[in-house]
Amino acid sequence: MESIGTPLMWGVFSTFVLIALAIDFLVMRQQGAHKISMREAAIWSAIWVAVSFVFCGGLWWYLGGISNPEANQKATEFITGYLIEKALAVDNIFVFLLLFTYFKVKPEHQKRGLMIGILGALVLRAVMIVIGAWLIAKFHWLLYIFGAFLVYTGIKMWFAQGVEIDFDKNALLIWMRKHIRVSSAYDGEKLFTYVDGVRTATPLLLVIGLIGFIDIVFAVDSIPAIFAITTDPFIVLTSNVFAILGLRAMYFLLAGAHDTFHLLSYGLAIVLAFIGAKMLLMDVYKIPILVSLCVTVSVLVITMILSVLIPPKHNGEKETVTN
Repeated sequence: MESIGTPLMWGVFSTFVLIALAIDFLVMRQQGAHKISMREAAIWSAIWVAVSFVFCGGLWWYLGGISNPEANQKATEFITGYLIEKALAVDNIFVFLLLFTYFKVKPEHQKRGLMIGILGALVLRAVMIVIGAWLIAKFHWLLYIFGAFLVYTGIKMWFAQGVEIDFDKNALLIWMRKHIRVSSAYDGEKLFTYVDGVRTATPLLLVIGLIGFIDIVFAVDSIPAIFAITTDPFIVLTSNVFAILGLRAMYFLLAGAHDTFHLLSYGLAIVLAFIGAKMLLMDVYKIPILVSLCVTVSVLVITMILSVLIPPKHNGEKETVTN
């Protein structure tokens, strides 16, 4: 599979990410356990977005800038893929909110759980992307399978609005409770504690396990979506990683906005269905990347505006579903 990624570019990207993660960990350690304010979350969200666009700008410049059509193409692919992955991550955030509420995790202890879960997500997504890129290079027809799956997922997401997740019936949680000794109370941000002299996991360990599992579930939708934008492994992986890096800050920024943007999931459903249709039509008509970018941004902006203008309905009990 063709890629713009050279050993130097992969090395720069890896170094860039490691430095960003090291700074994030250092800041988190110095701050200690505390509740993240909206202001702090907004600042960090802006920083992560800025870092992503700095990387994109550096990539564009390295490829030749405005004088090279490939540089413009790859930069547009990165931005489109980044925005799609960032938008789809919103659903992750709302599920994380339900998860922390279910386990009664204090706000000041949520950031460590998110950080560890996100690190696991980065590794798992990298593995899934490498496997996906290899399969597509060998079996081009898999793109049609991905496209049909995205259209199906978009339709399913549309009709699943108002359905709450029932964690009590989650298969992974049931298995962990059967095979791991778990304490009844938290011990700060610790994953393990001692109960009657016996080393025991805290509920925070279960939360982190479920965060990783939830991300895998959502990655099954989001990774095929990025392959509809580009099959270049370098662009697929970098746009995915940068979208995930800012997930922790975005969680604290949007955690209280679930009701405010209650129609956003409908917009995500439309985006998924559109991207799936784009994949199914790729050999008939290739929808330009810029059109995909405009459609994605327009749909999300319109659904966010409508969410503010149309108040959410809270009539009756919500249906529950297992995850």
